[in-house]
Amino acid sequence: MDDAFRRGVAETGLVEGQSVAIEYRYADGHYDRLPTLAAELVSRFVAVIAAVPFPSARAAKEMTGGIPIVFEIGVDPISTGLVASLNRPGGNVTGIFNLSLGLLAKRIEIMHQVVPNAGSIAVLINHVNPNAEMLMSEAQGVQKQLGISVEILRASTLDEIGAAFAAAVERKTGALVTGGDPLLNSLPAQIAGLAMRYNMPVCGDVAEFPRAGGFMSYGSNQVDAYRLAGTYAGRVVKGEKPADLPVQQSTKIEMAINLKTAKTLGITMPLPLLGRADEVIE
Repeated sequence: MDDAFRRGVAETGLVEGQSVAIEYRYADGHYDRLPTLAAELVSRFVAVIAAVPFPSARAAKEMTGGIPIVFEIGVDPISTGLVASLNRPGGNVTGIFNLSLGLLAKRIEIMHQVVPNAGSIAVLINHVNPNAEMLMSEAQGVQKQLGISVEILRASTLDEIGAAFAAAVERKTGALVTGGDPLLNSLPAQIAGLAMRYNMPVCGDVAEFPRAGGFMSYGSNQVDAYRLAGTYAGRVVKGEKPADLPVQQSTKIEMAINLKTAKTLGITMPLPLLGRADEVIE
């Protein structure tokens, strides 16, 4: 995703290492570190703070009302208080709002189609993510709609993710989907390895998951969203004000399927789903 952000910055005519310097700070899933990281950037009087995802944007906004902030988030920036409106953000904050509402429910629905005999589907959620309650509510809502059982599994570390997979097998769930979360999305190879170890069909949020050997993914196009965030960051560096840049909505959704993994799991993909896939890995 860093490459996509850099491409966006470059599209504005800025050259990294010459006309602009890009530095990164990572919380590695530890949301309690975000205020300290934001405070450090503010103390350095950077030209703009690019904040991904929502907890980072919130921490940055709470730390400064002067330094421009460009976010890339999957929650409503108005209801969360980041901006006054999409067309007129106001203040020092603007950015990219990617479509995420309803995507967890759609992943559950897709897995129900793929594994129709599954008595229950597990949903893996990072419980320390501020979006956790919203995701759990979405998962519980879809189980009533589809008439299936949904098992909520909580994990905020790699060890807890491994324990969650073991719990899913113990509870005899037939498939697993992940809730949208930066930590879960940053571990595609590890989660794919656990999925194969436990012979569990898993639908992730980002295409990196099936590319790493996982079964499939369904979610917003993160590459496109990061690129757009990069273009906004570049425009701010060149002098535009966040208040004058309307919040953009990234609405691209992508589905990726790893047919080799599907075969290993003994799954025959429904042809309509294969036809809808943006990427099929063979």
